[in-house]
Amino acid sequence: MEFIADPWFYVVAIPTMLLVGISKGGLGLAGGLSVPLLSLVVSPFQAAAIMLPILIVMDFSAFLAYRRHWDRRQMRVILPAGLVGILIGSLIFGALSEDWIRVLIGMIAVGFVLHSFRRRTAAARPPTRAKGYFWGALAGFTSFVAHAGAPPLSVYLLPQRPEPPGRAGTPVMFFPGGKPLEPPPHPPPGRRHRRNLSPSLLLAPVGALGIALGVWLRTRISTTLFYRLSYGLLLLTGGKLVYDGVRNLL
Repeated sequence: MEFIADPWFYVVAIPTMLLVGISKGGLGLAGGLSVPLLSLVVSPFQAAAIMLPILIVMDFSAFLAYRRHWDRRQMRVILPAGLVGILIGSLIFGALSEDWIRVLIGMIAVGFVLHSFRRRTAAARPPTRAKGYFWGALAGFTSFVAHAGAPPLSVYLLPQRPEPPGRAGTPVMFFPGGKPLEPPPHPPPGRRHRRNLSPSLLLAPVGALGIALGVWLRTRISTTLFYRLSYGLLLLTGGKLVYDGVRNLL
């Protein structure tokens, strides 16, 4: 076992794991914070590698909580599209430098926050296959690149105004379907692999605690407040990553 010695990594990583766990517990969008936040203290490649085994465990834990509350009809559309997005993400991710990945992750973060500011109609809108394929593929792509697949799915699902269990359950079921098929980006051999796996094992229980908190909090706090806090943090983090990446590239 070999752990990261930088204390700032844990200052960032522990609150991040709690937020991601709360999100996986049913509150929705904070899962997209994990790689952007960790990329502030480690490389984006290492951040993605550390998060992958944690998110697999967390996704299957959330699966147990919401296994009876999901839309099978929609899953038949968004899951195959998500697998296509994962394939595209794996091809792009492996071809770019660390700084380009910082810019890409930052732009994904900022883009979804800006999209959230758009005014949505009050009436529910019926799902279409075209929308499902597009947003499902984008969710698979952003899930691979930044473990941030929840915002695209929310863009597709929330305007349909599903009942709360279905709203929480469909994304929860989507990610266990695709996450195990995501190949680790630049799989590191030997010692580098141990440096990624060791913090994953250390942080996994924090994420599990976050899931329990999320299930408990889902009916006890304002999801609007939670979304606003998550979006604000995501906007700041994404902006910082874009700035750092562009500065290094120039």
